[in-house]
Amino acid sequence: MNHIENNFVHRQSSHCESGVVANMLSNQGRLSMSEPMAFGLASALTFAYLPFIKINGLPLIAYRMPPKSIIKGVAKKLSMTVHSQKFSSPEKGMQALDKELEKGHAVGLQTSVYWLPYFPEDMRFHFNAHNLVVYGKNEQGDYLISDPVFEDVVTCPADDLKRARFAKGALAPKGLMYVLEDNGHQVELNALIYKSIRKTAKMMNGLPIPGVSFFGIKGIHYLAKQIVKLEYKPMKYTRLYLGNIVRMQEEIGTGGAGFRFMFASFLDEASVLTGDNRLYELSQLTTEIGDKWREFAMQAVLFCKKRQDISLHTIAETLQECAKMEKQLQTSLLSLSALK
Repeated sequence: MNHIENNFVHRQSSHCESGVVANMLSNQGRLSMSEPMAFGLASALTFAYLPFIKINGLPLIAYRMPPKSIIKGVAKKLSMTVHSQKFSSPEKGMQALDKELEKGHAVGLQTSVYWLPYFPEDMRFHFNAHNLVVYGKNEQGDYLISDPVFEDVVTCPADDLKRARFAKGALAPKGLMYVLEDNGHQVELNALIYKSIRKTAKMMNGLPIPGVSFFGIKGIHYLAKQIVKLEYKPMKYTRLYLGNIVRMQEEIGTGGAGFRFMFASFLDEASVLTGDNRLYELSQLTTEIGDKWREFAMQAVLFCKKRQDISLHTIAETLQECAKMEKQLQTSLLSLSALK
């Protein structure tokens, strides 16, 4: 089996997992799905400051729910089934992928960015939770890939894809692949929109566990306090710490501001589908929140480069403003009910 080429319509996306889900759903034909709608239905918006998980020795900061939550969340909302597999060996993983392609299925994969040769060298880093879709193979045996962060479809040699699927380290994919099965259940999208919005709002305040302040709005306030404490750290560490925040926010997986803009797009689209103008107004607020996160990131960069007279207190205050705005959004989202 060398030449398998299924029809697949590729759309470039902002984020890999939401883009993969939207493209896979849209190509199944029954339900056209935009990336923001997939993100919103999955209730994927959140914040987490995780000092107990280190990336290059610095705390992990996340601006969305964990990997796989979008895939599983959208499938659950739409009463679809996710058939996922991990493998004990690369050979078994590649054989299973080929079998699904022979059935005409588009297959989602978790991979390492570092080992995908179609990524420019300056964009490759050891991140093992990048999602893409394989939809066929060409006559040379290379895999045909819809990678949502690229403008067009790409190809990848089998050996490179195998290495990317079975990379070692944090979030090791272990060959994870998944196929979405449409069970034919009819869904009421308007009702799902309000249900998803309410779930998102509830999570925005963090986990309801006493003494745990790492998540949601509480986590944003906590990070602001940690930034102020950097005054007592060496400048080299302070720059690394702030640089890590900016990289997590602006470069890895769309990041903080990007996810806020995506949620704003979801609310905007939802306002059209439901005829609820309140959602449009909240999309405007969410866009302002994304702008505020970008302002915070810019201040951190300028501090590190000594371009302007910006203090750690100023940076922390801007982050506190992000938290206050997200609290305003959360309160408004919780007050929503579906239009009669």
